[in-house]
Amino acid sequence: MAEYTDLTDRMLSVTAEPFDVGKRVDAFIAEKTQLTRSAAARLIENGNVLLGGKEIAKNYKLRAGDIFEIELPEPEDSEALPEDIPLDVIYEDEDIIVVNKPKGMVVHPAVGNTNGTLVNALLYHCRDSLSGIGGVVRPGIVHRIDKDTGGLLVVAKNDAAHLFLAEQIKEHKVERIYYALALGNFKEDAGTVDAPIGRHPTDRKKMAVIRSADARRRDAVTHWSVVERFGRFTLIRCELETGRTHQIRVHMASIGHSLLGDGVYGGDGTQFEARHKKLIDGQCLFAAELRLTHPRTREKMVFNAPLPEYFIGICEELRKENV
Repeated sequence: MAEYTDLTDRMLSVTAEPFDVGKRVDAFIAEKTQLTRSAAARLIENGNVLLGGKEIAKNYKLRAGDIFEIELPEPEDSEALPEDIPLDVIYEDEDIIVVNKPKGMVVHPAVGNTNGTLVNALLYHCRDSLSGIGGVVRPGIVHRIDKDTGGLLVVAKNDAAHLFLAEQIKEHKVERIYYALALGNFKEDAGTVDAPIGRHPTDRKKMAVIRSADARRRDAVTHWSVVERFGRFTLIRCELETGRTHQIRVHMASIGHSLLGDGVYGGDGTQFEARHKKLIDGQCLFAAELRLTHPRTREKMVFNAPLPEYFIGICEELRKENV
């Protein structure tokens, strides 16, 4: 676990472990610092990454025990502009801010979503107090949730907090608990989906469970349990052991229980009575609980957010139909 340190000199030391052998150094640096791979490559090309006091090429392959000295870049002025957008702040101090992101809000600017994002709101709320490791588009962003998924996110307000939180997430020490409405009636009361996830082989906008060991994929584990049964639908609680893109949505679809309202992965709402479809807008998934260790105090912290009104409304309708 990375220690909380004063990064005013912006130096970081990382060591290659035996399981890192053979990795390209730019990919390794990106993994260790939460920079993008292209940003890590620029650091290397600019001489900001040294091995034994010497510069290296970005395609250098790691050997066990390699120790890299990394000079992190100074935070750049963000390309995103501050916007006075109300935030539901659950907790805030000098190191972190925990927010309850509303359904329909994109986390950071991207093509097609250049404003109105959580980052735009954070830049207005936090002013200059956001970590720079995420780059000019993702200041402070340590982890993300989908546009149509609401719920809790922790954001780093300085680089040391960012590195500490990122390491916690990598080591599965940040607990993220979601509630979801899934199609079908689960046979069991609880279970685990342990299935690697990668880019869909034919639709690059989607993710998928990838069985082939030769394909590019990452381990993904989701623990689920039944909260309430509605006959044709089930309210479930999901705890992430890993945090892959669309993980819960992909995993539930892979076991025949797509999330209600998730048109991308087979739960487009056609199974829901027409008169109730107006209640559904995207997948019924909410990040309700977040547990982490504070980067400075080392205090164990637990944050909760209540299910939003739209989610409660759908559950009420399903209850009525299941009486």
